[in-house]
Amino acid sequence: MTAVSVPSESPSREKIETSILMAAEQVFSQHGYRGASLQVIADRAGLPKANILYYMGSKQALYVRLLNRMMLRWNEVLEDITPESDPATVLSDFIRTKMVLGQRYPEGSKLFAAEILAGAPFLSEYLAGELRDWVASRAAIMHQWSVQGKMDDVDPRWLIFLIWSATQHYTEYSAQVSGILGREALSDDDLESISAFLEHVILKGCGITQPVAKARPLEK
Repeated sequence: MTAVSVPSESPSREKIETSILMAAEQVFSQHGYRGASLQVIADRAGLPKANILYYMGSKQALYVRLLNRMMLRWNEVLEDITPESDPATVLSDFIRTKMVLGQRYPEGSKLFAAEILAGAPFLSEYLAGELRDWVASRAAIMHQWSVQGKMDDVDPRWLIFLIWSATQHYTEYSAQVSGILGREALSDDDLESISAFLEHVILKGCGITQPVAKARPLEK
């Protein structure tokens, strides 16, 4: 049995893990879980395969970590909301964050979508456990907003699903969108227009009529 070499210094651990995750995201998105190999990921990251095993544990652990990381990125904007938060600002930020991240990390976004379409074989426990609890806690706060008269009494779960799916469309179906619009890729102006449109439709559909605080600009 070949011994796994343990790196002697830990300060660069974050940098090494970032390199591994970036390489793995590209390889998994190109070849899928079954078609990807740790050796190819190691070659892409410029590291020995033994280092991949040391830092990530296994191919499955690395894959699941990538998927979880994508969800954490998407939902981070809702982590600190409270019943006192302004729903217009929160939902606008949520929409814009999802749009930006879909364009910034298209491989991770498509990788997550492929996992879900496959029946979530590696994420079933996460979806039915941690993520389910997370959605329930966010939904409870949004329900308080409706009790306070800040928005209509819509089901917050459907609202979260709507924002996930509406923003995801522009990543998952980017070829369709670009083809119909007649351009190779969405421009910054396109992304701003899409975000403003989604804000208008979703906020109005939730009965949020007060002016939205100045929207955070899209950052690439």
